[in-house]
Amino acid sequence: MLMSIVVPFFDSAKILVVGDLMLDRYWTGLTARISPEAPVPVVTIDHLQEVPGGAGNVAVNIAALGAEAKLSGIIGFDDAGQSLVTKLQAIGVDCHYIQSEKNPTITKLRVMSQNQQLIRLDFEKSYSEHLANSLSAQTIALLSQVDILVLSDYGKGSLRNSQELILAAKKCNVPVIVDPKGTDFSKYRQATIITPNLLEFEQIVGQCSSEKIIE
Repeated sequence: MLMSIVVPFFDSAKILVVGDLMLDRYWTGLTARISPEAPVPVVTIDHLQEVPGGAGNVAVNIAALGAEAKLSGIIGFDDAGQSLVTKLQAIGVDCHYIQSEKNPTITKLRVMSQNQQLIRLDFEKSYSEHLANSLSAQTIALLSQVDILVLSDYGKGSLRNSQELILAAKKCNVPVIVDPKGTDFSKYRQATIITPNLLEFEQIVGQCSSEKIIE
């Protein structure tokens, strides 16, 4: 028997995503030899790909469902930041961003060969309190324009003021959905929904061997 799934219409929803913006880069090529300089494979790169990651990926998925997606985050004054914004705007995401002169755009570069990830290089620096405060002010100013607020937390510092954002959203009667990070969920107190994966959930409550225990 085939299972039918009814997907609701999202075209009337206005959703604001705030959180850690990232650019995911993939360099792909063939590996045919080992480097004479060190015992590592030599990859001849023949394909480059860049896609929005982190909170940007959440906004991409929301836009794909047909909703009006707004995005609030931090990027650097660099080509990675411009590439990220360009790709998001190309699919209809309304981007609102703070640019940092001291922080690079968070970038994760993966070198791939024959469907295997050989190495991942991360370019990032934790955001300062000043940047987080600026992002909070920008986000709060957008709440009157949306139906739902999504906090996409990857622990990089963008959402160090998550409680302020949740309380501001409640005053505007805007539900808050949180994709959490870390072991302290008290910072998400009064959120409407928190969506940890199983590993994140078990870090808070302990190991769960079955769905019955979770219930």
